[in-house]
Amino acid sequence: MSGSKTKPRSRSHYTGAYKPELVRDAAESVGIPNLPDSMTTMLASDVEYRIHQILEEAAKFMRHGRRTTLTTTDIDQALRILNIEPLYGHSAHHPPTFRRALPLAGSVSTSSVYFVEDEEIDFDRILRDEKIVLPRGINWTAHWLAVEGVQPLIPENPPPIQREAPDDGAKLNGVLSAVTQNNLPSAAGRPGTQGQPQQSRLVKQVLSRELQLYYARLTSSLIPPGDGAKRTAALASLRHDAGLQALLPYLIRWVGEGVVAALKESGQNESDGKTMQVYLDVISALLDNATLFVEPYLHQLLPPLLSLLLHSSLPPASSAHLRTTAAQTLSALLRKHSTTYPSLSPRIMKTLLLALVGPGKTFGTREGAVRGLVGVGREAIRKGLIEGGGAKVIGNEFVHSTGGRESQALVQSVIEAFQVLYPPSDMQVSLDSANNPHDARLSEEMTEVLGAEFTRRLSGDAAWARLIIHGENNPQE
Repeated sequence: MSGSKTKPRSRSHYTGAYKPELVRDAAESVGIPNLPDSMTTMLASDVEYRIHQILEEAAKFMRHGRRTTLTTTDIDQALRILNIEPLYGHSAHHPPTFRRALPLAGSVSTSSVYFVEDEEIDFDRILRDEKIVLPRGINWTAHWLAVEGVQPLIPENPPPIQREAPDDGAKLNGVLSAVTQNNLPSAAGRPGTQGQPQQSRLVKQVLSRELQLYYARLTSSLIPPGDGAKRTAALASLRHDAGLQALLPYLIRWVGEGVVAALKESGQNESDGKTMQVYLDVISALLDNATLFVEPYLHQLLPPLLSLLLHSSLPPASSAHLRTTAAQTLSALLRKHSTTYPSLSPRIMKTLLLALVGPGKTFGTREGAVRGLVGVGREAIRKGLIEGGGAKVIGNEFVHSTGGRESQALVQSVIEAFQVLYPPSDMQVSLDSANNPHDARLSEEMTEVLGAEFTRRLSGDAAWARLIIHGENNPQE
């Protein structure tokens, strides 16, 4: 054997970019002391491999971006490609500034330490600078692009195209003269349209010659005296024909002007009553036509309808029939449109209650209010006549009146309203206030709520009176 000694194996030195000492420091910071040298070397090698992998992917983004400088954005994109959470707080537009830390005095340092330099903020300069006013936040709003084919003049819509005004005497659609001859309302004569010539031309252009001729013959056939068959055919046309949407505002205005003219004359003959009945039939026909969009014109339909219902002096021969028809039409209008406009019924109720219990109202106005409450519904009858004290007011006025035809009709309308609220009993038993204490107490309540007049009229049916005062939940005491 040779006498030479075997040399001991020396520890291999790691020559990578990421030092094992950094791995040991990171392990000690998370509570793992005394990490073996072999483990730190292995981890440092793996970290260096991952860094090279990220840099290779980032360099691809740099080259595809036609750049020669690697940015933090390239690193972020490479981390996303490798399914690694990106590093936050670094931006390519505001690169951080690194400074080299000076070594401590008396220490020997083999590596340099760099840190991010914090920006110094001058408060005096910030206070002197002009304050930046933040803009309003983004919000949403709704507006009408067009109403019945006409664009409203509001700032949100584009301005209308100005057109040259037609020469004097020139016909628009060839039937401008027919508009004047048939008394067809024009946009220039409507309130609120001064200074809007473009809107006037738009409305006139909507009406074709056929519609204008239809309007002229329709109105002439409806107004009495005239042929009853033509009037019936005209109402049937309004109730069922399609394609009348363009004429709807003109028909509603014609009805409103006609009702005002008829009520101003205060006619007491039969022809005035027939004319008012025609206007009510026209309103009912327009409401029944399923092809017409009436909702934007409800505020124009209600005034003539309520005027006929609550006017103080109607033709005596047809007063009750006119008010009943107006109440039925009002009921149909509320049934069809109260879901779309929830505030419609309360507003009409307020008007009817004011006409019912307001001081200085005539018998005819109060009768119309009662019939209007019947048209609105049973709850309106209870609130108006019982809870609102309408029946008591009417009863007191009837007692102090001369007992004429109007007062008798008013009291009869209240009785009919009570019959709509609750039907009378089949076997009527009168109140026995003298012998029955319950009937005596009910009679006192009726006098307090309904007044003496209606207490006397309802005393012949004790069960019906008890329903009117207490409702259906009125157990016998």
